[in-house]
Amino acid sequence: MDQRQKSELTKQSIINESFKLFYENGFKTTSVDTIMKATNLTKGAFYHHFKNKKELGLAVIGLKLQKRVYESMVAPLYGPEPPIEILSSIFYKRLKAFNLYEKQHGCPANNFINEIGDYETVYQTALKRIVEEWKSALVYVLDRGKTEGQIKQGICSKSVAVYLISAFEGVRGLRKLYDNDLILDEYISGLSLYIEYLKA
Repeated sequence: MDQRQKSELTKQSIINESFKLFYENGFKTTSVDTIMKATNLTKGAFYHHFKNKKELGLAVIGLKLQKRVYESMVAPLYGPEPPIEILSSIFYKRLKAFNLYEKQHGCPANNFINEIGDYETVYQTALKRIVEEWKSALVYVLDRGKTEGQIKQGICSKSVAVYLISAFEGVRGLRKLYDNDLILDEYISGLSLYIEYLKA
Protein backbone atom coordinates (compact mmCIF):
# COMPACT_ATOMS: atom_id res chain seq x y z
CA MET A 1 0.00 0.00 0.00
CA ASP A 2 1.47 3.35 -1.03
CA GLN A 3 1.47 6.51 1.07
CA ARG A 4 -1.46 8.06 -0.80
CA GLN A 5 -3.66 5.03 -0.10
CA LYS A 6 -2.62 4.99 3.56
CA SER A 7 -3.43 8.68 3.84
CA GLU A 8 -6.87 8.16 2.31
CA LEU A 9 -7.57 5.25 4.68
CA THR A 10 -6.59 7.45 7.62
CA LYS A 11 -8.95 10.19 6.44
CA GLN A 12 -11.80 7.69 6.00
CA SER A 13 -11.13 6.27 9.46
CA ILE A 14 -11.44 9.74 10.99
CA ILE A 15 -14.67 10.46 9.08
CA ASN A 16 -16.23 7.09 9.94
CA GLU A 17 -15.39 7.29 13.63
CA SER A 18 -16.50 10.92 13.79
CA PHE A 19 -19.85 10.01 12.24
CA LYS A 20 -20.37 7.33 14.88
CA LEU A 21 -19.40 9.62 17.76
CA PHE A 22 -21.47 12.55 16.47
CA TYR A 23 -24.44 10.20 16.06
CA GLU A 24 -24.15 8.77 19.57
CA ASN A 25 -23.02 11.82 21.54
CA GLY A 26 -23.78 14.88 19.44
CA PHE A 27 -21.59 17.10 17.30
CA LYS A 28 -20.99 19.92 19.76
CA THR A 29 -19.99 17.69 22.67
CA THR A 30 -17.59 15.50 20.67
CA SER A 31 -14.08 16.94 20.71
CA VAL A 32 -11.20 16.36 18.33
CA ASP A 33 -9.37 14.72 21.24
CA THR A 34 -12.22 12.24 21.69
CA ILE A 35 -12.16 11.40 17.99
CA MET A 36 -8.42 10.91 17.95
CA LYS A 37 -8.58 8.68 21.00
CA ALA A 38 -11.26 6.54 19.33
CA THR A 39 -9.23 6.20 16.13
CA ASN A 40 -5.87 5.68 17.90
CA LEU A 41 -4.45 8.44 15.72
CA THR A 42 -2.51 11.56 16.59
CA LYS A 43 -3.71 15.13 16.36
CA GLY A 44 -1.11 15.55 13.65
CA ALA A 45 -2.99 13.01 11.55
CA PHE A 46 -6.22 14.93 12.09
CA TYR A 47 -4.77 18.30 11.11
CA HIS A 48 -3.10 16.77 8.08
CA HIS A 49 -6.57 16.09 6.66
CA PHE A 50 -8.77 18.73 8.25
CA LYS A 51 -8.16 22.36 9.16
CA ASN A 52 -10.56 22.18 12.09
CA LYS A 53 -13.65 20.46 13.45
CA LYS A 54 -15.90 22.54 11.20
CA GLU A 55 -14.24 21.13 8.10
CA LEU A 56 -14.59 17.63 9.54
CA GLY A 57 -18.28 18.26 10.25
CA LEU A 58 -18.85 19.28 6.65
CA ALA A 59 -17.04 16.16 5.44
CA VAL A 60 -19.29 13.97 7.61
CA ILE A 61 -22.40 15.74 6.31
CA GLY A 62 -21.31 15.45 2.67
CA LEU A 63 -19.70 12.02 2.65
CA LYS A 64 -21.77 10.14 5.23
CA LEU A 65 -25.15 11.79 5.79
CA GLN A 66 -25.86 12.78 2.21
CA LYS A 67 -24.76 9.37 0.94
CA ARG A 68 -27.03 7.56 3.42
CA VAL A 69 -30.08 9.63 2.53
CA TYR A 70 -29.39 9.41 -1.20
CA GLU A 71 -28.96 5.64 -1.25
CA SER A 72 -31.95 4.85 0.96
CA MET A 73 -34.49 7.60 0.27
CA VAL A 74 -33.58 9.42 -2.97
CA ALA A 75 -32.29 6.90 -5.51
CA PRO A 76 -35.29 4.51 -5.07
CA LEU A 77 -37.64 7.35 -6.05
CA TYR A 78 -36.19 7.29 -9.57
CA GLY A 79 -36.94 3.58 -9.99
CA PRO A 80 -39.16 2.20 -12.78
CA GLU A 81 -41.94 0.94 -10.49
CA PRO A 82 -45.36 2.66 -10.47
CA PRO A 83 -45.15 5.91 -8.44
CA ILE A 84 -47.82 4.90 -5.92
CA GLU A 85 -46.00 1.63 -5.31
CA ILE A 86 -42.72 3.49 -4.76
CA LEU A 87 -44.31 5.90 -2.29
CA SER A 88 -46.03 3.07 -0.44
CA SER A 89 -42.89 1.01 -0.05
CA ILE A 90 -39.95 3.39 0.37
CA PHE A 91 -40.84 4.80 3.80
CA TYR A 92 -42.20 1.49 5.05
CA LYS A 93 -39.13 -0.48 3.93
CA ARG A 94 -36.72 2.04 5.38
CA LEU A 95 -38.40 2.05 8.78
CA LYS A 96 -38.50 -1.75 8.87
CA ALA A 97 -34.79 -1.92 7.95
CA PHE A 98 -33.59 0.02 11.00
CA ASN A 99 -31.95 -2.00 13.75
CA LEU A 100 -32.48 -1.26 17.44
CA TYR A 101 -29.38 0.96 17.62
CA GLU A 102 -30.70 3.16 14.80
CA LYS A 103 -34.16 3.32 16.33
CA GLN A 104 -32.72 4.38 19.68
CA HIS A 105 -30.52 7.09 18.17
CA GLY A 106 -32.88 8.45 15.51
CA CYS A 107 -31.96 9.82 12.10
CA PRO A 108 -28.33 11.03 11.88
CA ALA A 109 -29.20 13.79 9.41
CA ASN A 110 -32.14 14.98 11.51
CA ASN A 111 -29.99 14.91 14.65
CA PHE A 112 -27.50 17.20 12.89
CA ILE A 113 -30.31 19.49 11.71
CA ASN A 114 -31.73 19.78 15.24
CA GLU A 115 -28.33 20.33 16.82
CA ILE A 116 -26.49 22.61 14.40
CA GLY A 117 -28.97 23.54 11.66
CA ASP A 118 -29.10 27.06 13.07
CA TYR A 119 -25.52 27.08 14.34
CA GLU A 120 -23.63 28.37 11.29
CA THR A 121 -24.67 29.15 7.73
CA VAL A 122 -22.15 26.70 6.30
CA TYR A 123 -23.77 23.78 8.17
CA GLN A 124 -27.24 25.02 7.29
CA THR A 125 -26.36 25.08 3.59
CA ALA A 126 -24.85 21.58 3.63
CA LEU A 127 -27.81 20.08 5.49
CA LYS A 128 -30.34 21.93 3.34
CA ARG A 129 -28.71 20.39 0.27
CA ILE A 130 -29.66 16.92 1.56
CA VAL A 131 -33.27 17.91 2.18
CA GLU A 132 -33.62 19.66 -1.19
CA GLU A 133 -32.23 16.65 -3.07
CA TRP A 134 -34.74 14.41 -1.30
CA LYS A 135 -37.58 16.86 -1.90
CA SER A 136 -36.75 17.11 -5.62
CA ALA A 137 -36.83 13.31 -5.97
CA LEU A 138 -40.22 13.14 -4.26
CA VAL A 139 -41.59 15.91 -6.49
CA TYR A 140 -40.31 13.96 -9.50
CA VAL A 141 -42.12 10.75 -8.54
CA LEU A 142 -45.29 12.62 -7.58
CA ASP A 143 -45.33 14.51 -10.89
CA ARG A 144 -44.74 11.23 -12.72
CA GLY A 145 -47.70 9.79 -10.82
CA LYS A 146 -49.89 12.65 -12.04
CA THR A 147 -48.74 12.16 -15.63
CA GLU A 148 -49.45 8.45 -15.43
CA GLY A 149 -52.87 8.98 -13.87
CA GLN A 150 -52.05 7.39 -10.51
CA ILE A 151 -51.99 10.52 -8.38
CA LYS A 152 -54.58 13.31 -8.12
CA GLN A 153 -53.88 16.22 -10.42
CA GLY A 154 -54.95 18.77 -7.80
CA ILE A 155 -52.31 18.01 -5.20
CA CYS A 156 -49.24 20.26 -4.84
CA SER A 157 -46.22 17.99 -5.30
CA LYS A 158 -43.87 20.27 -3.35
CA SER A 159 -46.24 20.45 -0.38
CA VAL A 160 -46.72 16.68 -0.31
CA ALA A 161 -42.95 16.15 -0.56
CA VAL A 162 -42.28 18.45 2.41
CA TYR A 163 -45.02 16.74 4.41
CA LEU A 164 -43.68 13.25 3.70
CA ILE A 165 -40.13 14.22 4.67
CA SER A 166 -41.25 16.04 7.81
CA ALA A 167 -43.48 13.21 8.99
CA PHE A 168 -40.79 10.59 8.39
CA GLU A 169 -38.09 12.58 10.19
CA GLY A 170 -40.50 13.42 12.98
CA VAL A 171 -41.36 9.81 13.74
CA ARG A 172 -37.67 8.90 13.66
CA GLY A 173 -37.16 11.43 16.44
CA LEU A 174 -40.21 10.31 18.42
CA ARG A 175 -39.11 6.67 18.32
CA LYS A 176 -36.13 7.59 20.51
CA LEU A 177 -38.59 8.14 23.38
CA TYR A 178 -40.04 4.62 23.31
CA ASP A 179 -38.83 1.10 24.02
CA ASN A 180 -40.98 -0.51 21.32
CA ASP A 181 -42.09 0.07 17.72
CA LEU A 182 -45.75 0.90 18.33
CA ILE A 183 -45.32 4.52 17.28
CA LEU A 184 -43.65 3.39 14.03
CA ASP A 185 -46.56 1.04 13.33
CA GLU A 186 -49.01 3.87 13.95
CA TYR A 187 -47.05 6.12 11.61
CA ILE A 188 -47.11 3.46 8.90
CA SER A 189 -50.89 3.11 9.28
CA GLY A 190 -51.30 6.88 8.96
CA LEU A 191 -48.95 6.98 5.97
CA SER A 192 -50.99 4.28 4.23
CA LEU A 193 -54.15 6.35 4.67
CA TYR A 194 -52.41 9.46 3.36
CA ILE A 195 -51.12 7.68 0.26
CA GLU A 196 -54.62 6.32 -0.35
CA TYR A 197 -55.82 9.92 -0.30
CA LEU A 198 -53.22 10.85 -2.95
CA LYS A 199 -54.47 8.21 -5.39
CA ALA A 200 -56.32 9.39 -8.47
